Amino acid sequence: MTTTTEQPPTMTEGAVPVEGPGAAAAREVPTPVARMWRGRPALSPGALKGDTVWHALIPVAILSLVILIAPVLAPYGATEVNPVGPLASPSPDAWFGTDEIGRDVFSRILIGIRTSWFAALGVILLGTIIGGLIGAIAGAFGGKVDMVLMRVTDLFLSLPAPVLAIAVIAAMGPSLRNTLIALSIVWWPWYARIVRGEVRALAARPHAEAAKLAGVSRTRLVLKHLLPGAAAPVIVTMSLDVGNLILALAGLSFIGLGAPPPAPELGAMSARGLQYLFGHPWVPIAPAAAVALLALAANLLGDAINRRLDQRTTR
Repeated sequence: MTTTTEQPPTMTEGAVPVEGPGAAAAREVPTPVARMWRGRPALSPGALKGDTVWHALIPVAILSLVILIAPVLAPYGATEVNPVGPLASPSPDAWFGTDEIGRDVFSRILIGIRTSWFAALGVILLGTIIGGLIGAIAGAFGGKVDMVLMRVTDLFLSLPAPVLAIAVIAAMGPSLRNTLIALSIVWWPWYARIVRGEVRALAARPHAEAAKLAGVSRTRLVLKHLLPGAAAPVIVTMSLDVGNLILALAGLSFIGLGAPPPAPELGAMSARGLQYLFGHPWVPIAPAAAVALLALAANLLGDAINRRLDQRTTR
């Protein structure tokens, strides 16, 4: 009786090699962005198509166009009284009705959306500049500079952000400018942490070490070789923060810490209309719905950008 030894199957021409479960992990090259989201479910290369971002960008593009031409689209000014009278029901003459004074709610919402959108972008831009500068300096210099800057950052992070923002606005006085300053103060530490972590990780990479050996100055090293690598997580964070800031601005104006009346702030409009909730519900609900839709559009775009960049870094 003879025994035969099983031979491994040979691969015929044109066959697709079958890989083991650990093959993909073995080929994966860890990146700073991938380390940020470690533990999230991996996306297959075909799980997300490139047009996902475009699908999310379409409503944002339409919204941006409406925001830019809001003064032209608004039938009345922010403080102009509609001839139909106060607390008029929605009609062709007043699409979202009028408030207790007779001002056109639709016009005020259009102008309020414009204010909230640009205010949120302003806070994000200011927070990114301040936080990115501090994070880049801390990550590039290290040592005592890093320790001091990160302890200051931790101090801001340890304080409750809403309480700190309310305290700053209360000390400076309620106004849109002071609200933006207060939100920028509580927003920059997150960007400082992100940029600092990316710069530190990229500084240990071979291309950064080669630049150091070539005599590249520290400023040029940070600007040309380190900061571009930190752009991806910063962009994702910025895109996701737009919706959060819109809600934060609406919340602060809702409690009376935004621009004083008669400024068309969505949160303040909803707060002043609460007393008419049951008799004339369009007065408080219309601006609240505008805040929700504005935040939803921003979050959809941010989530699409997040998944797209995450897919690219996990390939």
